[in-house]
Amino acid sequence: MKKYLILILLSFQGLWAQVQFEARVSKNTLGLNERLRIDFFMNIDGDNFNEPNFEGFRVIAGPSQQVSQSWVNGKSSFEKIYSYYLLPNQKGTLTIKQATIEYEGKTYKTTPIKINVTAAVEEPKDPNDTSVSADDNIYLVADISKNNPYINEPITVVYKLYFSYNIGITNWRELNKPKYNDFWSQNIDIKQLVAEEGMFKGEKYRYVVLRKTVLYPQKSGKLDIEPLSLDIDVQLPTNRRNMFGQMVLREDSKRVSAGTKTIAVKALPEAGKPDDFSGAVGNFDFKVRPSKTSLKNGESLDLVVSVSGKGNMKLFNLPKPVVPNALEMYDPVHNVQVNTSLNGMTGKISDSYTIIPQYKGEYPIKPMQFTYFDLSSEAYKTITSDEIMINVLDGPTPNEPTSTPNAESKKKAIAATEQFKFIALNTNLTPIKKDDFYASKRFYTFLFLPFLMIPLIVLFKKKKEAIDADVAGNKIRRNNRLAKKYLSEAKKQINNKEPFYVALEKAMHNFLKAKLHIETSEMSKENIKELLLNRNAKPEAVNDFIALTENCEVARYAPSSSAAIQNDYDKAVLIIAELEKQI
Repeated sequence: MKKYLILILLSFQGLWAQVQFEARVSKNTLGLNERLRIDFFMNIDGDNFNEPNFEGFRVIAGPSQQVSQSWVNGKSSFEKIYSYYLLPNQKGTLTIKQATIEYEGKTYKTTPIKINVTAAVEEPKDPNDTSVSADDNIYLVADISKNNPYINEPITVVYKLYFSYNIGITNWRELNKPKYNDFWSQNIDIKQLVAEEGMFKGEKYRYVVLRKTVLYPQKSGKLDIEPLSLDIDVQLPTNRRNMFGQMVLREDSKRVSAGTKTIAVKALPEAGKPDDFSGAVGNFDFKVRPSKTSLKNGESLDLVVSVSGKGNMKLFNLPKPVVPNALEMYDPVHNVQVNTSLNGMTGKISDSYTIIPQYKGEYPIKPMQFTYFDLSSEAYKTITSDEIMINVLDGPTPNEPTSTPNAESKKKAIAATEQFKFIALNTNLTPIKKDDFYASKRFYTFLFLPFLMIPLIVLFKKKKEAIDADVAGNKIRRNNRLAKKYLSEAKKQINNKEPFYVALEKAMHNFLKAKLHIETSEMSKENIKELLLNRNAKPEAVNDFIALTENCEVARYAPSSSAAIQNDYDKAVLIIAELEKQI
């Protein structure tokens, strides 16, 4: 019976010894404006923790680290937790990928977690909180010039961000760009954002114009303009004041959306619509001009068909001229000289045709018609060009033969000549210089090379087995490599404060592991100082190393300049180099 009890206890002890590394989230479904907490929990002192990418989220706090170790009834328990606070950037199902740690030469990973992000939810307000909220002090508005246009009638959408005088805006990011399905659209460049004053909801607000867009609806019916959404960092006043009597500001973030806008687009009237109508809407002038009307045989002329004015200049086709067969006309060169402003497109478009006459005589180019829908009168208008007469002064006439009998007989003689013969398919070519592989130097080299490699393979295998058996040495070499790796990573991230200090802290920890042969759980300030002094390290260098290690955690969240970051990196390189020599 005792044997069975011992076996059961040993099996439970094996279960207790299992490595546990998992990710835990505060909730699996949250609104677009809610925060998510995620904890990476481990029951062992793992090394080289690597966080996931957090794609689709923005890290607003973290990582913060908690370590606890306890003894209860002779049994020890250990916990280490890395915590982050995240804010989703978009709606939908987002996946938090795997985090990794290393423990006793093995790599452990968490399980990916799926988070469902819904639309923004209304958060309950604390009735005892009298501080200023961003909810009632900042708005994103889409001003639309006309809600009931015709097809291809221009409308404008101007996005304005209104904010009250008692809050400040430090930054904003676009979460969802507006989509203009079934519209032709063009954004108007805004060179500089300027804050102006204006009335909104009967009160004075400041506002900035963020985006201007010109739209041309391409079909009738109700068309939706999907909203612009922003994530805005704001500064809000509180009820507290500092020692100088100044109001204390708190940082917060607010997500705003312009909302979906619906445009009711009217179809162009069918009554009176000409058959040659190509979709031009606006107010236009139509012209057809030749570069010359009299020319000699072999010369060419340019026929320019142009439309100028205001309207959907880029969204219709110009009419094509019809010329007699005696005039050879080439494909046109299309030219666009159009400017787009908040009032729509204005300018000129043209097609330039090159025409070359074949015979002497006079040839008419028929009148051309251009039809457009006039928005001011809401009626179709047609412009007709004049007939153009082209006079070719010399050259053969249409009834005159273009070749002589002698020339025709020569053509027949050439056609009757014998055609090319087939290329010969069979050859008897032989190489001038023969280079046989058999019995050559390369042949014997490849033949005996595998046998010569056998002793080298045996020596390499014995060397590898010896290295693998040296567990302590492998751990020291691995920590040395990791220290160099993270020091190099810190140098790459010298312009990014938080990743820089994370990499620098890991580099210094791995340096200690390699030189002092200790684990993370043994890295107390007193223990590190004692071990370094026992290795003949100078007290000044030891104190500088410990001070820099403590500064890494604080500096990740405190404001710092690029000069201070560069100074910390140079100091770390110098201290590590001095300790390397001393111990």
